[in-house]
Amino acid sequence: MLTALSNRIGDVALLLAIAWMLNYGSWNYIFYLDMMKNNIEMMIIGGLVMLAAMTKSAQIPFSSWLPAAMAAPTPVSALVHSSTLVTAGVYLLIRFNDVLMNWWMAQFLLLVSGLTMFMAGLGANFEFDLKKIIALSTLSQLGLMMSILSMGFYKLAFFHLLTHALFKALLFMCAGSIIHNMKNSQDIRMMGSLSMSMPLTCSCFNVANLALCGMPFLAGFYSKDLILEMVMLSYVNVFSFFLFFFSTGLTVCYSFRLVYYSMTGDFNSS
Repeated sequence: MLTALSNRIGDVALLLAIAWMLNYGSWNYIFYLDMMKNNIEMMIIGGLVMLAAMTKSAQIPFSSWLPAAMAAPTPVSALVHSSTLVTAGVYLLIRFNDVLMNWWMAQFLLLVSGLTMFMAGLGANFEFDLKKIIALSTLSQLGLMMSILSMGFYKLAFFHLLTHALFKALLFMCAGSIIHNMKNSQDIRMMGSLSMSMPLTCSCFNVANLALCGMPFLAGFYSKDLILEMVMLSYVNVFSFFLFFFSTGLTVCYSFRLVYYSMTGDFNSS
């Protein structure tokens, strides 16, 4: 219910933007975006699209629905949380990036998505539900995509969206296999020494985790390292800089916490 009611806001903003773009005679906005991007109507449409993207991609005022949407089965979450629903807002903003750039909304989006990235990474370090940790990891990577998109590097945001979608789907598949073999227990405190009992699942899990952390010479390294390099080469203040780099460190932290709780040690279930 929380997911449905939160997403209604984004749906309403999206429908309002569609109805307002009827004034231009066509929805092929990619042809007249360069000419119309300074009009006040196109700025209002861009604001509505940004509101829709912030609800669909679960940025900070609307971010509570993404960890709460964990009641779905794991294959559904593998599709929804990696490549379908939450990346639709990012993709919408990639398409509309010209409208955002010459306006103050981009700076607001940078602040909000950086705070989302930091909050999700911090929250995942204190979570004991396996699927909720992976959902908060999704939220953190979405904040990274939105923040680098609000700085104008839309191709980097798309590249990170693709690598994150692939490895997050693999991560959810491994988590579903682990939960099924744990007899539907999602608590990571009950797990332990899974690398001895499920070696193939844990190998895939480790590969996906390391790729999302940005391990060198895996696919996630190329997108994430390029994003951080562009942040260092850009003109951002020290607060945004701290949010980017500390959140990347928190990603590594909760990934290795997950590995420590589930793969190593003794099997803790009764």
